[in-house]
Amino acid sequence: MSQVNFSAQIVVSEEGESLCSFEYAAHLSQTSVAVVESIVALGLIEPTRAMLRSQDIARITQIQRLRQDLGLNLVGAAMVLEMAQEIAQLRAQLKLYQSKS
Repeated sequence: MSQVNFSAQIVVSEEGESLCSFEYAAHLSQTSVAVVESIVALGLIEPTRAMLRSQDIARITQIQRLRQDLGLNLVGAAMVLEMAQEIAQLRAQLKLYQSKS
């Protein structure tokens, strides 16, 4: 088995954010480059200069867990994540509204 030099696949943006290659993102999220490319092609994450941020990798990992645990396809998993984020935002707004009452 050949070893891949993952340190060569990580760069730091001008803003100081770590960015990684699709290959390294696939390795971290325990999936394939093809799946990462499919997620990007569907617009479920947006790369920065063909590199991915840590939150992109976290989203890939979440999508993969939903696919494995619930048998969802890529779009279904993304919809679940979007709804969960929207619910969290609504709860935060409700909490803020209740604290002002």
